[in-house]
Amino acid sequence: MQPEAALRTAQHHAQALFADIERTLIRPGITESTLNREIHALAAEKFGVRTHWHKRVIRAGANTLQPYNENPPDRVIAPDDILFIDLGPVFEAWEADFGRTFVLGDDARKHQLKNDLEPIFHAARARFEALPDITGAELYDIACDLARANGWQFGGRIAGHTVGAFPHETIPGDRISFYITRGNHLPLRRRNAAGAPYHWILEIHLVDKAHAIGGFFEQLLTVT
Repeated sequence: MQPEAALRTAQHHAQALFADIERTLIRPGITESTLNREIHALAAEKFGVRTHWHKRVIRAGANTLQPYNENPPDRVIAPDDILFIDLGPVFEAWEADFGRTFVLGDDARKHQLKNDLEPIFHAARARFEALPDITGAELYDIACDLARANGWQFGGRIAGHTVGAFPHETIPGDRISFYITRGNHLPLRRRNAAGAPYHWILEIHLVDKAHAIGGFFEQLLTVT
């Protein structure tokens, strides 16, 4: 299977996993860590996932302000919470990286945050598609500008990264070249040593510090 098709298939499996998570697991009164364990069990039992290429991230309430690298204290999911889930399951040796936000209750600001995530993702992708030589730093700045234009702050130090066959290519200690982030002045549409194009994930992390809430949306950038 070609890389584009394999990555697309992996993402479709991740979408199905998230649909099951939303339908059967997300509920108030449990801790983030409990939901994490239940997701791990569901992914293994129903989808055959044995490997997650990055840590499973479940954040609720004020913890949604925290970017990926942080490890905030475990929190009980409240009846009116906002929460997001970021998973990196491996399906048949190919990495998925998928993130979605969920809202429990009727809080209008939380629902606005959730509803703004996907349109901002697609607006950033449209800018990527329109600029053939766009760099990681330029796309990161675009994501930040789109967040501000819609009344939010961008919550992460990166707005995405490469993805591929597990494990995807990295350089130890290099937190720039393979990330959509400030300082990466390399074009995203570049090729590796074998002549194959890199594929990228785009992640949008929006926060409202005044209301102590955040939301997250993540999926493939270079494969549709």
